[in-house]
Amino acid sequence: MEKAILQPRFKDSQHFKDFWSKGNGKQLTEFSGAEVSFRDFEKFAPYFYHVDEIGDEVVKDVYLTKKFSEGSKEIEGYIRNGVSENDNVPESVKKLFSQTQHVPEWLDYDLLKSGAELCMRSNLDSLISLRDYCLIGGYDYAYLNKPLIVTEALKKGAVKRLSETLDFWVNATRYNALEIHAKGYEFAIKTRLIHSYARLSIKKHYKEWDTENWGEPINSWDMMATYIGFSLVFLHSLKKLGNTFSTEEEKGLFHLWKYVGYLLGIPENLLPGDKKQATEYFYLWTSVQPPADKDSALLAHSLLNESLENPILKFKFQRKNLRYLHICCTWFLLDDEVCRRLQIPDVPNRNLFPNTKIIINKIYDNLVNRNARIKRGNKAQLKVLEDYLRVTKNSNFH
Repeated sequence: MEKAILQPRFKDSQHFKDFWSKGNGKQLTEFSGAEVSFRDFEKFAPYFYHVDEIGDEVVKDVYLTKKFSEGSKEIEGYIRNGVSENDNVPESVKKLFSQTQHVPEWLDYDLLKSGAELCMRSNLDSLISLRDYCLIGGYDYAYLNKPLIVTEALKKGAVKRLSETLDFWVNATRYNALEIHAKGYEFAIKTRLIHSYARLSIKKHYKEWDTENWGEPINSWDMMATYIGFSLVFLHSLKKLGNTFSTEEEKGLFHLWKYVGYLLGIPENLLPGDKKQATEYFYLWTSVQPPADKDSALLAHSLLNESLENPILKFKFQRKNLRYLHICCTWFLLDDEVCRRLQIPDVPNRNLFPNTKIIINKIYDNLVNRNARIKRGNKAQLKVLEDYLRVTKNSNFH
């Protein structure tokens, strides 16, 4: 953290002011009761130049000393069997697993369960929220997307990228998923090391990386913002789509992502515990991010056109219709200025589908009991994941 303290450089920019005075930022403030200000800016700003050094050391010791596939197998063994102080493994591996195998005192398994239940109970609305608000909304922050651009994520394609996000999210949000050695825990460790691997590759191969302006690649502050996407933004999206949730479920969702963030090596003081704190943290972070650039628009279009490329639906008219529905949801969930910056195409009757969804959710809420909704939502989400994993095995999406 030797860098000079960053300034809230875009706080007087139109995009920042509009977002927080009349756009989704204003809605988030009203939704959360947040009191936004720059009072704590200097506490958070150094994390723009801070990274997960433990993860980076493991990548250097494990992945960069052998073939990638061998390194992955080795890590899987550590995840499955655990690592103790006396094991004959690199010091960095001991450090990583000593942190992730240590259950923090604040962890509450009942809250993890409530958070998982909200994710499952919200059925396909969860997946709409992730895709049409959290992911595409994140593309509006130009510097946040730089690692995606320089690692050529656009060439990899949106189907593969969406499949990976879905795989991680579904596996992290099931019952007992985050217990040590369980599937969600495994995904968190692997994702953490993929981030480190990508960061080290960028630093080695991409000499034009502008650390001063863009921060370190995949830095801790950007990671905080990403996980606020999975908690605060996701929750706000569910509400906009007409879903209701209890105080316990809301607390549970933040608790679940706080623990996932902990496993991913995000410093604990960056992990918000509730929607008020999350909005206040998010406000500070957005002040250092410029609005969408041409790369942002390319990422957004790649995601929108994923529906046309993806062979899960057999017929062309079905795929075109699905793309139309996602565009409607994007316009409904994001504010108009963000949609225009990302060049989201305008479509006729764009509020019809989201408004119908809200009415159906209200009826469904009253007619179907909670446990049945959790079961049904879990099944529907697993089916979508299964379909994505099946199509990405196809060589076109490698």
